[in-house]
Amino acid sequence: MSRISIEEVKHVAHLARLAVNEEEAEQMRKELDAIITFAEQLNELDTTNVKPTSHVLEMVNVLREDVAKEGLPVEEVVKNAPDQQDGYIRVPSIMD
Repeated sequence: MSRISIEEVKHVAHLARLAVNEEEAEQMRKELDAIITFAEQLNELDTTNVKPTSHVLEMVNVLREDVAKEGLPVEEVVKNAPDQQDGYIRVPSIMD
């Protein structure tokens, strides 16, 4: 017995703004049914002594310390800009 119907597949496709024909909907139904079957198998596992995790591997923050420091001089920043004026980089207008 299928766990997902063609109508449900078409509804999800509509929500995702996907145009699917009958053949594609049937193929997606089979694939989604296989995914649901696999997910249901996971419910059979005994996870009583398994601690919840957000990652399979232990993750450590490896980012550098956020330290404020002096930025580049304005002249250095705008020196290669194709169009600049008064220390600002000029770009084409996108709004009228």
